[in-house]
Amino acid sequence: MDLQLQGRKALVTGASMGIGKAIALALAREGCDVAICAREPARLEETAAQIRAETGRTVSTHRADLTRAGDAEAFVRDAHAALGRIDIMVNNAGSAPGGVIEHLSEEDWAQALQLKFMGYVRCLRHALPIMVAQGGGRVLNLIGNDGVKESYWEIAPGAANAAGQNMTKALAGQYGRHGISFVAVNPGPVRTERWAGLVRAMARDMKLSVEDADRLAPSSIPLGRIAECDEVANLCAYLASPLAHFVNGTMIEIDGGQQKALMDRLRDR
Repeated sequence: MDLQLQGRKALVTGASMGIGKAIALALAREGCDVAICAREPARLEETAAQIRAETGRTVSTHRADLTRAGDAEAFVRDAHAALGRIDIMVNNAGSAPGGVIEHLSEEDWAQALQLKFMGYVRCLRHALPIMVAQGGGRVLNLIGNDGVKESYWEIAPGAANAAGQNMTKALAGQYGRHGISFVAVNPGPVRTERWAGLVRAMARDMKLSVEDADRLAPSSIPLGRIAECDEVANLCAYLASPLAHFVNGTMIEIDGGQQKALMDRLRDR
């Protein structure tokens, strides 16, 4: 299938590793030029070199900490200057601390909202006027199923995700008349570089062995495993394409049909 992405210009945040890296690579494979940002310059440049070598597309790199308003503004401004347009904005950067409320500090809650939610807000504040001026665009917000499938162990990520999901749907109503459409992509557990750390935190808070904690998430998914980054990226490439532009103001889960209540039942056995 031709996704009609040849020559499109895409911005992807948090793209030096994990889901963001996979999305940037998938878009470049389909013919997009991409601008990517992250906080670690060395890893960012390594990712850019890999994408250029594999796809031959233009890859513009930008060091940015999206908890800082100035960094978000500079990323969008400089990426637009480098690419000439912003056809696609993929907000992906950010994670939020897992854990039960007893173990979450004020700083944990602030981190959850500052990066996972406010980082998206900061980028959109500057990208949307550009899209309006050019006559259209596509926004993908990578959020997470915690916002719609609640879990007390993921209460901080869930709060940030719910805020992002609400914002995505609200902005779809505001910007549709400008030819800009929005979709929230809600992954469940994904095998990224962070997965081992998440499992250790789950083991700590649920008083389980690391081995038992690592079995909880797959056991709550009917397909019996967690997602791979490429599976999320392939969905995003389609959703970013003109073929899916009419998918607007909605959310799509990619979590294998996860049933989080099963994690509690399995833990209590």
